[in-house]
Amino acid sequence: MSDFPSLLLLTFFFVVYVGDIIILMAYDRQKYIDALNLQLEPNIVRHSLALEACMGALYDYFQSQGQLGQNEPSKEDWLLAGLIHDVDFGGEFKEFHPAKTREALAKYGLEISDVVFKIVQAHALRQNVVYENKAEWSILCADSLTGLIIAVALILPSRKLADVKLSSIMKRFLKEPKFAAGTRRDEVKMCEKPEGLNTPLQKFIEICFLSMQKVAPALGL
Repeated sequence: MSDFPSLLLLTFFFVVYVGDIIILMAYDRQKYIDALNLQLEPNIVRHSLALEACMGALYDYFQSQGQLGQNEPSKEDWLLAGLIHDVDFGGEFKEFHPAKTREALAKYGLEISDVVFKIVQAHALRQNVVYENKAEWSILCADSLTGLIIAVALILPSRKLADVKLSSIMKRFLKEPKFAAGTRRDEVKMCEKPEGLNTPLQKFIEICFLSMQKVAPALGL
């Protein structure tokens, strides 16, 4: 009977593989992925998986650097926000994105905390919005970067992220503004803001790029 509390605790967690890392999460990730697949176009689902990977890797980096404050959301919150940030970017909710995140999830019997909702809202830059933690800055800076990284892979003969070089991403980002023109480069560059992530642009891009390589099969790359 001494192991009963531990066994009971584990029943509330789900084992998730993100790249080659095993993570225990207090929510059923697959249910959220199922909702995305029903609500969104496949390319938006792949983007969501890419941003989830970026958010997890950024959390790990800032944690390793001792840069996460006491008000920082948990890693689970970072990951879930990245995964579902565009769930209302489809169907009847699209014109209200991202304000209808909770309503879109409710269609599938799913909920998110106030903390995750606030992180999600942070990826849509608006005036008079105060960014309070690195999770919010990270989702803003990483959101559109994923599209550029994928675009760099798609112009290769192999169309594989494994064959992409960081130098190629940097060149396309800095010197070819018409390449992946939808990338909000000004927002990505905000990673360098001292009051935000205070991270050099190349390091920020490298973290996101390597995280996406780890989940390349899920991205079809």
